[in-house]
Amino acid sequence: MDTFDAIKERRSVKHYDTNHKLTDDEINQLMSSAILSPTSFNMQNWRFVLVKDSEVKKQIRAAAWNQDHVTDSSLLIVVCADLKAWKDNPGQYWVNAPKEAQDFLVPAMGPFYEGKDELQRDEAMRSCGIASQTIMLAAKSMGYDSNPMIGFDQDKVAEIIKLPENHVISMMIVIGKQTQSAMPRGGQLPLNKVIFTDKFS
Repeated sequence: MDTFDAIKERRSVKHYDTNHKLTDDEINQLMSSAILSPTSFNMQNWRFVLVKDSEVKKQIRAAAWNQDHVTDSSLLIVVCADLKAWKDNPGQYWVNAPKEAQDFLVPAMGPFYEGKDELQRDEAMRSCGIASQTIMLAAKSMGYDSNPMIGFDQDKVAEIIKLPENHVISMMIVIGKQTQSAMPRGGQLPLNKVIFTDKFS
């Protein structure tokens, strides 16, 4: 599917075929696309929990105010991030880069993030947001639909998935075969409401 078509056709779908399953190859293709998403310093700070077990899905559904698509979809992904990825052996993020790039970028990561908790969290959410859109567009190009979710109790989901220390949950994404189309788009603001040239005023 053309990229522009995938962007236009991607919708937040709520109703899924409960009998459809993604194959392991399809999941691997989807996630292999996700990890090509850009991150600052190439730190790849996203962490993806693929929820396949039906009992775990039921627990998460209960923590998501009993929304059907948590269990009805073919795949549930909890998109998380490691807040301290920047100091976890930073050289591993640049093993294929020229030595000149390694010598500049690797030692720069620590001073850039050290002691800046808000920046670390902002970076996590940026990375997860970009990767999540990659996942949803890749799913659409594979013939699947998706829905990003923030409607859940983060603390309960964190407990269910045993979220490690210094990790955060950004969102959840469900993926599958739709049985009912999404409602019509609510309406997009005109470009002149959201685009400015050079300055806001």
